[in-house]
Amino acid sequence: MNINVGDKIMELNGRDDLKRPLLEPSDSVCVTMPEPIEKSGKKRTVMFKIGDIKCASCVASIEAVLGELKGVESVSVSPIHGQAAIEYVPKLVNTKLIKETIEDAGFSVKEFSEQDIAVCRLRIKGMACTSCSESLERALKSLDGVKKAVVGLALEEAKVHFDPNVTGSDRIVEAVEDAGFGADLISSGNEVNKVHLKLDGVSSVEEMNTIKSYLESAIGVNHVDMNLEENIVTVNYDSDLIGPRSLIESVQEAAHESYKASLYIPPRQRETEQQHEINSYRDQFLLSCLFSVPLFIFSMVLPMLPPFGDWLEYKIYNMFTVGLLLRWILCTPVQFVIGQRFYKGSYHALRLKSANMDVLVAMGTNAAYFYSVYVAIKSLSSDTFEGQDFFETSAMLISFILLGKYLEVLAKGRTSNALAKLTDLAPDSACLLTLDDDGNVVSEVEISTQLIQRNDIIKIIPGEKVPVDGIVIDGQSYVNESMITGEAQPIAKKLGDKVIGGTMNENGCLLVKVTHVGSETALSQIVQLVETAQLARAPIQKIADRISRFFVPAIVLAAFITWLGWFIPGAIGIYPEHWVPKGMDKFELALQFGISVLVVACPCALGLATPTAVMVATGKGASLGVLIKGGNALEKAHKVKAIVFDKTGTLTVGKPEVVSVVLFSSVSMGDFCNVAIAAEANSQHPIAKAFLEHARKLRQKIESNNQSNNQHLMEAKDFEVHPGTGVSGKVGDKMVLVGNKRLMQTYNVTFGPEVEGYISENEQLARTCVLVAIDGKIAGAFAVTDPVKPEAEHVISYLRSMGISSIMVTGDNWATATAIAKEVGIEKVIAETDPMGKADRIKELQASFFSFSSRFVFLFLLDSEKCIMKGFSCVKRL
Repeated sequence: MNINVGDKIMELNGRDDLKRPLLEPSDSVCVTMPEPIEKSGKKRTVMFKIGDIKCASCVASIEAVLGELKGVESVSVSPIHGQAAIEYVPKLVNTKLIKETIEDAGFSVKEFSEQDIAVCRLRIKGMACTSCSESLERALKSLDGVKKAVVGLALEEAKVHFDPNVTGSDRIVEAVEDAGFGADLISSGNEVNKVHLKLDGVSSVEEMNTIKSYLESAIGVNHVDMNLEENIVTVNYDSDLIGPRSLIESVQEAAHESYKASLYIPPRQRETEQQHEINSYRDQFLLSCLFSVPLFIFSMVLPMLPPFGDWLEYKIYNMFTVGLLLRWILCTPVQFVIGQRFYKGSYHALRLKSANMDVLVAMGTNAAYFYSVYVAIKSLSSDTFEGQDFFETSAMLISFILLGKYLEVLAKGRTSNALAKLTDLAPDSACLLTLDDDGNVVSEVEISTQLIQRNDIIKIIPGEKVPVDGIVIDGQSYVNESMITGEAQPIAKKLGDKVIGGTMNENGCLLVKVTHVGSETALSQIVQLVETAQLARAPIQKIADRISRFFVPAIVLAAFITWLGWFIPGAIGIYPEHWVPKGMDKFELALQFGISVLVVACPCALGLATPTAVMVATGKGASLGVLIKGGNALEKAHKVKAIVFDKTGTLTVGKPEVVSVVLFSSVSMGDFCNVAIAAEANSQHPIAKAFLEHARKLRQKIESNNQSNNQHLMEAKDFEVHPGTGVSGKVGDKMVLVGNKRLMQTYNVTFGPEVEGYISENEQLARTCVLVAIDGKIAGAFAVTDPVKPEAEHVISYLRSMGISSIMVTGDNWATATAIAKEVGIEKVIAETDPMGKADRIKELQASFFSFSSRFVFLFLLDSEKCIMKGFSCVKRL
C-alpha cells in the first residue's frame, strides 16, 4: 500500500496534548510495503529521529530492515530532516523492536518527546521509607515503554507516563507487585469523567454483557467496566457528548425498562485504606506495648527495687537468671510476630538490590535480639559470665517505630480529611429545570449533583449553594465566594456572570447554565492542585533522597568500623583490661558498640520527614484557605523579603461600619438618606453596603418619630461607577455624587472649611469619609470605620523580626491609610490607588527590589483581586 505521510498532519493515537512534528512533503520518500501476513487490531504510528542518513541508499537500508519485521505496515523517511514515520500493528510488533532494528542497521535512533504518551495513577501499599519509593521508581523506569515515573511516599501514590504502544497499565501494576508492593489502579488515560451505576433487574452474565455492549455503542462513552458480583457498571465518558442521566436512560432503554440503573457512590477508597492502615498500626503498637512495657519494667525499673531486684537476679542455672528468662520470653513475640512486617519489607527490598528502613530495622533489632540470645546461652553454660542482654532494646525499638508510623499515617489521614472537606463544599442535590423553546419552565425536579450534565439549567434559590460551575442566564443576586476566592464581601451576579460550585447564593434567585461538571469544576481543580503538590518533590527532598539511598550501607559500614575500632585496640592491648566487663571478652565488647550503632540508626527519618512535612503543610494550608503548589514553593518561601498587603479585608476585618453622619446644607436628614440610598443601591462596594444598612435604619427611625408611613422609594438613573472614587447618578431631577474628595474634584464640587475640618478630623482617626453632593453642592457626609484585625499588628511585628518588609497598597485616602498603617506597624504606604493602578504599583516595587537582588521573592497578599505577574508570587485566601 502507498502511504504518503508528508502531505498531511500525522494522527497519533491516544492522548497527546503536545505539538506533533511534521514531515515536509518535498523531502518525503514514498515507500511501498508488502501486505502484512496478518492484520490484527488497530494500527499506530511512531516517529523517530534518525542520525547518519547520508544518501538514498541509507533510506533503502532502513526500508529493507523494517520491511522484514512482521507487523510493520508502512515506512516514510525524510532524509533531509532525519525523520522516519512507521505505521505498525501493536499486537504484532512494538516500538522497542523497531528502534533496535534500525540501530542494528547502523543508525542512531532517538524518539520524539511528542510521542503518544498515556498516564496512569496508582495507589501504592507497603512503602516504609524513601528507599522504598526510590527502588520502586527505579523498577518502574526500567520497564519497557515507561517514559517517566514519580512515586510519592507521603501520598502513597505513583504517577507513570508510558507509551501505550509498548506497555499498559496492567503491566505497570504487575511490575509494582513484582517489586514487592501492593498496587491499585486509580486512573488510566483520560478518565476525567467517570460515573458508577448500580443495576437492578439483571440476573445473568449475558444480560450484563448486553448492557455493556449497549453502553459502549453510545456516542461519547470511552470505556465501560463491569463488576459482575455487585452488578455495578463504571463508565468513562466525554462530558461534551453525554452525561450520567443519559447513561441511566440508555441502560433502561436496553431492555424496555426491565433494567433499572441508579447512581452508585462508592466509598472513598483512599480514606478506607488509610483508616485501615491507621487501625493496623494502632493495634500493632498496642499489642507490642503488652510485651514491651512489662519487658521495660523488668529490665529498668524492678532491678532498682531491692525485693524485686533480688528475685529477678535469682539464678536458675549457672548465670541464667529469672529476669533473663522473662525478658527472652517477652521479647520473642515482638521480634518475630509483631515485627514480621520488617522482615517482609527487607526481603522485597533486598530482592531489588536496595536497602530501605525495613532492612535497617531488621538488622538492628536482629543484632540486638540474637546477641541477647548468645548472652542467654553463654549464661547457661558459664558460672562466671556476666554479659548484658539487649532484649528490651529490640522490643522497645520496634514499639517506638510502630508508634512513629502510627503518628505518621494519622497525620496523613487528617490531611486527606482536609481535602475531603473541600470537596464537600458542593451540595448533594440541585434543582434541575426543563425549558421549552420559548424559555418557559416546563418542569423542575431535584436531582443528585453527580447527575448534572453540561448545558443543564439549574435553579439556585437564596441560601442554597451553587452545585457546579456555570453562567447566569437569568436573575440577580449576591454570591458569597469567600470559601473559594477569599473575597470578604459577597459578589453581585447578573446575566452572563460566572458562578463557582461550592459558593453560597445569598439573596436572589439565579438560573444557571452548567459549563463544567465533575473533575472539571474549579473546586475539583483546587483539590487536584493540592494532590499534585503533595506528589511533587521539593529540591531539598531530592537531596535527602540521594543521601538516604546510601544511608543504610553507610550505617552498616559505620557499625563495622566501630566494631573494628574497638576490637583491634583491645586485641593489641591499647585500652586497660578493666574496661572489659567480667565474663566478657574484647570481641564481645567491640560487638556491643557495633550493634549500638545499628540500633541507634534504625528510625531512619531522613527521606520521610520532608515528604510528610510537605503533605501536612499543603493539606493544612488548603483547609485554611492557602493553596501551596508543592514543596518547591515552600522551600522558596524563606527567600521572601517583602510582602504587599491590601487594606480592606486583609489588614482590616472587611466589614465597614458607619460611625457618624453630618449635614452641610438645608436638606433634611430624611431626604438626605433617601437620595443617598437611591444612589448607592446599585453599588456592591463594602462601604456602600455599610451606609445602606445604616441609612435605612436611620430613615426608619425618622419616619417612626414623625409617625409617617411614607414608603416611596427613589431610584437612580444614569448610574455610573467610578472605580476608586465613588458613584454618580440622577435621582429625580437632581444630579447626585457619592464618593471621596477625588470624585468631587473631578466634578468641580467645592467645599468649605467646615467640610475640610470634618474630613481631616475623621481621617486622623483612621476613618474613611464619604461625601454626598447634590447638584454640585456638598449636602452631607458620613464617616466609616473598618476595624483592624486583632492579629494584624502581631503579624506585621513578627514579619519585621524575620527581616521581611511590609508594604500597604490601598485605594483609600492617604490620611486614613497612613493611620491604619501606623496602627499595625507598616512603614511604607501606597494610597489612593485604583484596582488597575495597584498592578502598576506592584511592578514598580518589583523593579526597585529586583534592582539589588536577583534572588528576591515577592509576595502580594490580597483579598480578591487577581494579580499574575512574572517575578513574584500571589497568595490568595480561599
